[in-house]
Amino acid sequence: MPVSNHSLQLSDMRKLLTQLLNRVDGVYGILITDRDGVPLLKATNDKVPELATRAGFLSTFGMASDQGGKLGLGKNKFIVCLYSNYQVVHLNKLPLVVTFIASSNCNTGHILTLEEQLEPLVCDLKYAVNGDA
Repeated sequence: MPVSNHSLQLSDMRKLLTQLLNRVDGVYGILITDRDGVPLLKATNDKVPELATRAGFLSTFGMASDQGGKLGLGKNKFIVCLYSNYQVVHLNKLPLVVTFIASSNCNTGHILTLEEQLEPLVCDLKYAVNGDA
C-alpha cells in the first residue's frame, strides 16, 4: 500500500506543476532538480527547448551560485538568464533548484510570483531528498 500512496502523491505533484505551467503565458517548462541538475519533477510543453532540460545545462545554477557567494554577496535567491528567444529563471531552494524556462518576452515578475505557490511542493520534495521521509 505505501507504494500506491507515494505514486498518488507524485501524480498530485505533477498535476500542480502542470497547472502552474499553464498559469503564466510564455512559460514552457518548470523543472525541480537536485543541485547537480538531475530532474526530480518536471512539467513542460512542446515549446521548451530539449537541451535546456538536460542536467548539463541545469547544473550551471550551482556553479553560478557558488561564484556569487565567493564575491561576498551572500546567498542568492534566484538567477535570471535572458537569451535572444528564451529566459531561464533558477530559484535557489537548496538542496533543490526550481527552473522556469520561458519565452524571452514572458513577464519575469509573473514567473517569480509562482514561487510562493510552489513552496509546499518544494518542501515535500526537500523532505524526501534529505532522506527524512
